[in-house]
Amino acid sequence: MIANMIKNGTIDFHTHAFPDELAPRAMKKLMSETPGVSPFLDGTVNALTDSMNRNGISRSVICCIATTPEQFTPIFNWCRKAQTDRLIMFPSIHPADTKWKDRIPQIKEAGFKGIKMHPYYQDYFLDEDRMLPIYEELERDDLMVVTHTGHDIAFPNDDRACCRRILKVTEMFPRLKFVATHLGAWQQWEEVERELAGKHIYMELSWSLDFLQAEQARRIILAHPADCVLFGTDSPWTDQGKTLSLFRNLKLPQELENKILRGNAMALLGLL
Repeated sequence: MIANMIKNGTIDFHTHAFPDELAPRAMKKLMSETPGVSPFLDGTVNALTDSMNRNGISRSVICCIATTPEQFTPIFNWCRKAQTDRLIMFPSIHPADTKWKDRIPQIKEAGFKGIKMHPYYQDYFLDEDRMLPIYEELERDDLMVVTHTGHDIAFPNDDRACCRRILKVTEMFPRLKFVATHLGAWQQWEEVERELAGKHIYMELSWSLDFLQAEQARRIILAHPADCVLFGTDSPWTDQGKTLSLFRNLKLPQELENKILRGNAMALLGLL
């Protein structure tokens, strides 16, 4: 059954997990920063894998975030240890890391497909000058960047990850595999529909269907290139099964649904 799931199951392009010894502390800290948000899992790899098995999810991308430059090495080492056929690890580079230029080939040589970055937790603006050489190196090494976009529930709203900045980065680096999370930009979906929909920009839909009216979510997805939308949940902060149900309730054309649930991720991750 597991073998068939790996062959045919959904790919979740946005999840989080932590080393077992760190998970309780990390989850407690994150919960303290987001009052009113309760996780569905305990932040461990075992809990995520159990959820995947229950919900027919073949692979999950685990997105790590280095909140300080010093976290690169422990995150990188854990990612090497934790990566399996089903768990696709994305380590993280901090923009303030003076050694970032050495980190990118290290990530490439270790076989990782990309990195995760977060403008709020790492304190930068998507299109600021110090980010541009990082994007250039990622593009050159054919590594993708999954980045938080839009507002963030744990921080005051500002425009550091807005649609205008997404467009600027993707226009400057057209070959960069730039994946905008939360269906383009969290809690900025009017701007997404107006400014991003229809552009060749990868968007995964984690933590968006819980907040959007189904009609608007469906409209944005149908307006976007069929090859550029990816399924994601942001587990453990959402329930993978519920997000799958919300997605299927959009009643998209079957071919498009299949692309979003699996085909597009397989292509982007080089798994075809």
